[in-house]
Amino acid sequence: MSLLKIEDLYASIGDEKILNGLSLEINAGETHAIMGPNGSGKSTLSYVLSGREDYDVTKGSVLLDKKELLDIEADERSKLGLFLAFQYPIELPGVTGMTFLRTIINSSRIAKNLPELEGIELVKLIRKKAAELEISQDMLKRFVNVGFSGGEKKRFEILQMALLDPKIAVLDETDSGLDVDALRIVGKGVTNLKSKDRGMLVITHYQRLLDHIIPDFVHIMVKGKIIQSGGPDLAKLVEKEGYKSFLNGN
Repeated sequence: MSLLKIEDLYASIGDEKILNGLSLEINAGETHAIMGPNGSGKSTLSYVLSGREDYDVTKGSVLLDKKELLDIEADERSKLGLFLAFQYPIELPGVTGMTFLRTIINSSRIAKNLPELEGIELVKLIRKKAAELEISQDMLKRFVNVGFSGGEKKRFEILQMALLDPKIAVLDETDSGLDVDALRIVGKGVTNLKSKDRGMLVITHYQRLLDHIIPDFVHIMVKGKIIQSGGPDLAKLVEKEGYKSFLNGN
């Protein structure tokens, strides 16, 4: 079953054209990885999917569960089941982790016509999911991402993903700034969230993340469009030979 279908997508910021006819389809249960050199448009794709306002979509369609994403605001996209893990998570001074998580959990539940969670039931859920990502109770009491290491920020994002239970998860260079141990923890956390009902799109420069989150499909993106697709071995080829051969062909 198709969860996310991107067709002939063009997008720009100001006068700069970034996405140039990108098409991609992700079915339920599939994990796709997009790789490409700097400036190829990988992060722009994640921004366009999430509804960032400063990007102008000039052509194309993005369907999530057969509903057009481009017609609705960013918060509505989230409620529909889209989750984006940012390359550089922002800080929220004055907002504790527990308060933030309680808010997003119940906002998501309201959108799904489910009753809100409160009290010990909510706390138990958060603590259980946090423990699986080696997130301490002390970290949950701190202001969101304030003073967090790179690994802590990424683990906290994966915790949000686990609690929101999205239909499509987009991970934008989640390996950025992670050491070996943090990468292992984050990779394990993402892998545990794979589901026959969920699709994942992993955006990365390097093979190392894909050693932990093994994709079903790998796509090479150059100049705003996908120029080659394959299995996990395609990522290993990039690791061995770089992007030179793909760039030479375009």
